[in-house]
Amino acid sequence: MRSARCGLVLVLMMTLTLTVVEPVGRAAEADHWPHFRGPTMNAAVADNPDLPETWSQTENVEWVTDVPGLGWSSPVVWGNRVFLTTVTAEGAFEQPKPGLYAPQGRPEPPPLEHDWLVYCLDLETGDVIWRRSVSLGRPSFPRHMKNTYASETPTTDGERVYVRFGDLGLYTFDMDGNEVWSLEIPFKETRSDWGSASSPVLHEDKLIIVYDNEEESWIAALDKRTGREIWRTARDEVSSWATPYIWEHEQRTEIVTSAVNRIRSYDLDGDLLWEMDGRMSWASIATPFSSHGLVYVNSGYFRDEHRPAYAIRPGASGDITLADGELSNDFVAWYQPKAGNYNTSPLVYGDIYYSLLDRGFFEAYDARTGEPVYGRQRIRVGASFTSSPWAYNGKIFALSEQGDTYVMRAGREFEVLAVNSLDDMAMASPAIVGDRLLIRTRTKVYSIRK
Repeated sequence: MRSARCGLVLVLMMTLTLTVVEPVGRAAEADHWPHFRGPTMNAAVADNPDLPETWSQTENVEWVTDVPGLGWSSPVVWGNRVFLTTVTAEGAFEQPKPGLYAPQGRPEPPPLEHDWLVYCLDLETGDVIWRRSVSLGRPSFPRHMKNTYASETPTTDGERVYVRFGDLGLYTFDMDGNEVWSLEIPFKETRSDWGSASSPVLHEDKLIIVYDNEEESWIAALDKRTGREIWRTARDEVSSWATPYIWEHEQRTEIVTSAVNRIRSYDLDGDLLWEMDGRMSWASIATPFSSHGLVYVNSGYFRDEHRPAYAIRPGASGDITLADGELSNDFVAWYQPKAGNYNTSPLVYGDIYYSLLDRGFFEAYDARTGEPVYGRQRIRVGASFTSSPWAYNGKIFALSEQGDTYVMRAGREFEVLAVNSLDDMAMASPAIVGDRLLIRTRTKVYSIRK
């Protein structure tokens, strides 16, 4: 994402196992958050008593850095460097607001001078190490008013940081801010002028890009060192906003994609391995991820009657679509017809699959079987969610668009334990590194630390 019928912005994004490169700064694995939702794409991290569980605009705040402009990309971290993107504009224009509204985006882009920016911050202090402008001018493509022109999350391998700015292009910098290569991505129309969302992902020497739109959808692999296209595969798809997932298991490595028409998986050469008609919601946003030897794929626009979630076993080939009335088959381990998410991606913590719905409801299922653990629970009336949840220390955290983080007890009983407020709109998902929690709001980045 990347903004949507009221709130598409997904701060979707990516997961994969990266080749370990000697990082800038500290080298511990815990100091890397290289893409959206962290190293595994499932933002449940190891328990750590030093990780913060309560905060405010002043309590447990190590530093705060103002970030100008608009951007819903999540921060990513390698060593002592934090990367994020934003786009500034000179003049007054329509600002985003929380909640579901405006099913149609603005067909005309704001007639203002925009500056597309990449920031690198110091993890210890929040100071700006470098800032780079990749383009300056008036945008030629539209977006939803709740979306931004900087909604895709960067990814990094410790040598370079890779940034996609929607229909503008891809930009690659080394860790010192020197541009290595760039690549234009021609604009294609997206449904209702919502804009783009899917973030790039890395696997070894390949940078994987998915662009599902209303004109010519595709998935491609680029050489991460040069930007040269290695392969491109056409996709019979309409606009979708989910980031692809690199699923590494004992049998093979595959690229799992979620979209409106089909769920598909490709090998590392771009050849189709398997697919299924998931009868998906018309807004496919949540990014796949794996746990317990299964890969989870879902979609769930809140007004759709069918909002499916699937758990798929490794080793599939061909068409694995469920027959009418089936809840499982040889490769679909389980299926729930109304467990899908709209803007957020789900979370597996322990043995439970948690589903956070954008209008403030929370559900839980057995991660292995799909059996309900508890049904729909209201977090708070009026709260809306685009940021994806995270977990540690026996607790689940959900950041609302209003800037409030609801702390919930993990397990088989639903309970809201606390609320931590930053009093600023928020739609980016956080990063967790060591004993720090990095939260991006509409105007700032916070380092939350005891």
